[in-house]
Amino acid sequence: MGEGIRDLLSLWGMETAEFKLVAAREDRVFKVKNGMQTCALRLHRPGLRSSEELRSELVWMAELGQNGISVPHPVASDNGEFLREQNGQQASMLTWMSGTPLGSTGQPLDQPDRTGIFFKLGQQMARLHAVSDCWTPPAWFKRICWDRNALVGPDPLWGRFWENPDLDASERTLLQRFRSEVDASLRELGHGLDMGLIHADLVRENVMVDGPTLHLIDFDDAGYGYRMFDVATALIKNRQETDYPNLERMFLEGYDCERKLDTSTLDLFLALRAVSYVGWIIARLDEESGRSRSKRMIKDATDLVEAYLSSCRHVSIPQMEVSP
Repeated sequence: MGEGIRDLLSLWGMETAEFKLVAAREDRVFKVKNGMQTCALRLHRPGLRSSEELRSELVWMAELGQNGISVPHPVASDNGEFLREQNGQQASMLTWMSGTPLGSTGQPLDQPDRTGIFFKLGQQMARLHAVSDCWTPPAWFKRICWDRNALVGPDPLWGRFWENPDLDASERTLLQRFRSEVDASLRELGHGLDMGLIHADLVRENVMVDGPTLHLIDFDDAGYGYRMFDVATALIKNRQETDYPNLERMFLEGYDCERKLDTSTLDLFLALRAVSYVGWIIARLDEESGRSRSKRMIKDATDLVEAYLSSCRHVSIPQMEVSP
């Protein structure tokens, strides 16, 4: 392993650098210290993203960084390319972002200026969306798309949530009803919803608090999608906080200071994000605590789905058949 890492580091002229593994989720990430320079070497999981998708992620992050968004900057290798491949392993190098995560999922939020942070986070997301809208990507640019089909189509990006084996009969029926009604609603809303490039995974662990600065990291799931889906993702795992209404309000106020967005569909997208996790966990049920996480995600999803459907009862939404 060590020699393989050094071979990859040599592509960036860092073969003598110190390194250690710091994350092993979708990618393996190594913290690299090369003299006074600190970077993150990412070894991308084979088959997860094409080289075209990874290059697209990197040029987009470079554009964001050049326009004042605090994100990791891609580091060019010895041939000027951001992405390299050696012995079938795709690798890229990013600048290291200092600070500590905003928090951990399932743990109480421990930040002294909670509302201030959420105001700034809303601002940062709005700026990310605005910069992305002003940018013309290269012709070869390709990223995943969090659209209607990816969320409630026959094969959602994160799995067929209504087939999670931990669902009981009533929960399964509820999620199937939700899927049908939301499919109809999104068809009806169509181009009226704000879409564009989004981070898509701005959970607590992907926001680094560095004094007054917030760094946005981990663009693995970024792509095209509904802007309100991005907002819902940033908010959903904070709903258990006693001051959540204030956190939500400050986030939306921060966003509104930078960019206008119709937030009337927030409950819809909170429910959509919640059911996506019910699909995501299916492939991870055999992992440690996989079953307990699954049941917790189902509880969160059914609570949000029931609240959303209850709020829509006065609206006549046509029932539509969707593919199994």
